[in-house]
Amino acid sequence: MKLRPVVLVLLILCGFYYLSTRWFATGALAGLMHRQIPLQNASTTTNLSGPLGDFSLTEAQAAPAYDAEEQQNIAVYKRALPSVVNITSTEVVCCDFFLRPVPQQGQGSGFIVDNQGHILTNNHVIDNAQTVEVTLYNKKKYKATVIGIDRVHDLALLQIHGAPNLQPATLSNSTDLVVGQLVYAIGNPFGFSGTMTRGIISAIRSVQLPNGNTIEDAIQTDASVNPGNSGGPLLNSHGDVIGITTMIASNPNGGADQSAGIGFAIPISTAKAVLEDFMRYGRARRPSLDIVTLPIGPDEAQQIGLPADYGILIERVLPGGAAQQAGLRGGNQLAYKGNTQVMLGGDLIVGIDGHAITTPQDLSNALNTHHAGDTVVLTIYRGQQRMNVKVTLSDAKQIIDGQQA
Repeated sequence: MKLRPVVLVLLILCGFYYLSTRWFATGALAGLMHRQIPLQNASTTTNLSGPLGDFSLTEAQAAPAYDAEEQQNIAVYKRALPSVVNITSTEVVCCDFFLRPVPQQGQGSGFIVDNQGHILTNNHVIDNAQTVEVTLYNKKKYKATVIGIDRVHDLALLQIHGAPNLQPATLSNSTDLVVGQLVYAIGNPFGFSGTMTRGIISAIRSVQLPNGNTIEDAIQTDASVNPGNSGGPLLNSHGDVIGITTMIASNPNGGADQSAGIGFAIPISTAKAVLEDFMRYGRARRPSLDIVTLPIGPDEAQQIGLPADYGILIERVLPGGAAQQAGLRGGNQLAYKGNTQVMLGGDLIVGIDGHAITTPQDLSNALNTHHAGDTVVLTIYRGQQRMNVKVTLSDAKQIIDGQQA
């Protein structure tokens, strides 16, 4: 009789073990017992036999549904792709052994801006080219004519004729961009047409082009861009163009030019201003103050002893330029910011036409609303004295030494 409770306990334990390993693991309560989350759709097994033996393949019955992030990626690509083009430029750069000219081809990207076949790209994509060919997303090719270039901003306007049903890109603005914002790049990297990559805006900063000119408020991104992406659109999450991919950061250790997670794009607001010049004057006439500047923040203002803790300090006034003709003054005291020489003692710009100027981006945005020949009112500090000065903006093409403002 004493063995009966022991046997009963053993039977209960065995029954529980059987149910938990067999029925609970696969039955209706499996989800409750193991909290399993299905990772894939229903599948079927296909058995195959052949000279190499028997195979059993597990195949999904249907493609999985796209999640919200994937749906957004797909929507951006479908919307933007028809407006993106590949650009092939041909130039004669050398001669062969028999002194015959040898053509060399370069590749880049661009995007359609209207139904008349105008295409925006980088100037360096088509610079010195004898012929330019555009390939649309449907693989059709057209000869292109270069109708406008702006070397200062590394922009070029092309046109193709006879292409039906063109789909222009939607141009946004770049005045309110935020670091961390999602961006997409579509282009022709290494000749692989229709390639899209994704990243974020890493920073907004001024960068120097290889030709010595400066892109104000360039959009820095970690979206992968490579040779061939130049001239292609940088897009926001709606598929609207916010910038023009133009270059990647150089590898300080040498080697091939390829993505290192630091690419730059020309802000689309700058490009739209240049486009307006092309349409209005037939060439770029970007307005300029003809000054070299130094951004000022609270720390710099305190160290230098300035009357305002923000603004743009004029380091140098270019000879014969708009600022010199208006009587603005550059610096006269040599100093160092880190290892960089700067000139202090010049006028401090704090406003233009009644609007505060706190950063180079503010100044760039203000100038982009004007044309060469317009007169603006600068609010400046000269020493401790606050004053207003009228300046007639000059044409950026007159700027020397690759400097502009």
